[in-house]
Amino acid sequence: QVQLVESGGGLVQPGGSLRLSCAASGRILEINSMGWYRQAPGKQREWVASITSRGTINYADSVKGRFTISGDNALVYLQMNSLKPEDTAVYYCLFTVLPIPVDASDYGSLSSVAIWGQGTQVTVSS
Repeated sequence: QVQLVESGGGLVQPGGSLRLSCAASGRILEINSMGWYRQAPGKQREWVASITSRGTINYADSVKGRFTISGDNALVYLQMNSLKPEDTAVYYCLFTVLPIPVDASDYGSLSSVAIWGQGTQVTVSS
């Protein structure tokens, strides 16, 4: 099994900061990319930020200049500054990984798998 565990969510006032963390564990051969998504009530899940294994970083326009994504081995972080009420959502981390094959013969046909965290609530309110 491969699983992600998130932490760092909570209630914060507008203009405040939070730091989200996501840790991966399990039978992982290689991590190809890491990222963050969020979903507000009644809305579709939207992409927030991502980082590849080569260090390429991208942000959604709505969070540029305020959020910072970083990674360290099997950990990904999202530093959120200058938070706004519209940032309120459940935040999910995402890893795309190559899982360790059960059989040695499977190494010739590895497939990337997307793994989601359980979500952590971020509420920005006065």
